[in-house]
Amino acid sequence: MRTTVGWQATTTGTPSRRPALGTLHRTPLQRRDLRPDDLAIRVDHCGVCHTDLHAVRTHDEHADKGGTGSTPLVPGHEFTGVVTETGPEVTGFTVGDRVAVGNIVDSCGTCAMCRLGQENFCHAFPTLTYGGRDRHDGSTTLGGYSREYVVRDRFAYPLPAALDPAAAAPLLCAGVTVWEPLRALGVGPGTRVAVAGLGGLGHLAVKIAVALGADTSVISRSPDKIDDARRLGAGDLIVSTAPKQMADARERFDVVIDTVSAPHDLAPYLRLVALDGTLSQLGHLGPVAVEMTDLLVGRKKLSSAGSGGRPATAAMLDFCAEHGVTADIELLPSSHVNEALDRLQRNDVRHRFVLDLSDLD
Repeated sequence: MRTTVGWQATTTGTPSRRPALGTLHRTPLQRRDLRPDDLAIRVDHCGVCHTDLHAVRTHDEHADKGGTGSTPLVPGHEFTGVVTETGPEVTGFTVGDRVAVGNIVDSCGTCAMCRLGQENFCHAFPTLTYGGRDRHDGSTTLGGYSREYVVRDRFAYPLPAALDPAAAAPLLCAGVTVWEPLRALGVGPGTRVAVAGLGGLGHLAVKIAVALGADTSVISRSPDKIDDARRLGAGDLIVSTAPKQMADARERFDVVIDTVSAPHDLAPYLRLVALDGTLSQLGHLGPVAVEMTDLLVGRKKLSSAGSGGRPATAAMLDFCAEHGVTADIELLPSSHVNEALDRLQRNDVRHRFVLDLSDLD
């Protein structure tokens, strides 16, 4: 086994004496010895995703209900770094290569979805970067809030030289999550796109839609987001709490990308979708209620997407490098990870936190 260091969740102490979120503590971590097709990666930058926040919350809740808290949790599933060692069967990478890793680090490789290059939908369930189950030894995967990660070479991606490694880290989760539906829905010149929500997912959806050539607008509860929307390349801002603006935008968009994470009514967004258009729901992934007439009138479609397969992830990185698309980030030393999670819970970020792991040396 290899030893590194990272930030692991703890549930020590009673709920009343712990912070609102379980504190992550710096601790030694074990990584597997390299298998023939593995890479060892020095993790330099790791994005902080809402999924990380949810994972820490769930870890806390499990302990508060009497769970042992024995399953280790090291978050982080969007990171960039440098190859430090390769297994004997690796041919696509060499020591010193810049690489990026997303939220999937293995899949069965044989099911229909894997054969289509949609490893994110693997029928045997993909191995997640953290909190997953290793296919070989059954161990729990530990994420990128650490100085080293060992990963199967098929699930690491060359990081184009044009991309800043810190600002590129969120592309491996938020970026590919919006890239897949935009490409699947054929967004390009002449397409009218609206993006609901301007957070970690939403701001990248705007940037990528604009780079694809779409006529892009933002839907937001706050009129104060107009300057931010225009800076990102959007041509218009529709205030979702302004009835006249929403009415004037009825049936205006071919694609609406909904990145709002809280439960909400989809009907107002479906009314903005044009004939044969699509509302792609990416933010809230829990139960939703839809009046079928909201879909019937205009032959509208409701879809979703999650992460991306290997071909789409590689294509997204190349596209972003060509068009200069990266996330808007606030870079923090990894020692500030608990501050980042606390601020993310309060929505005090614009638009993505990224941890600098160099302070773990």
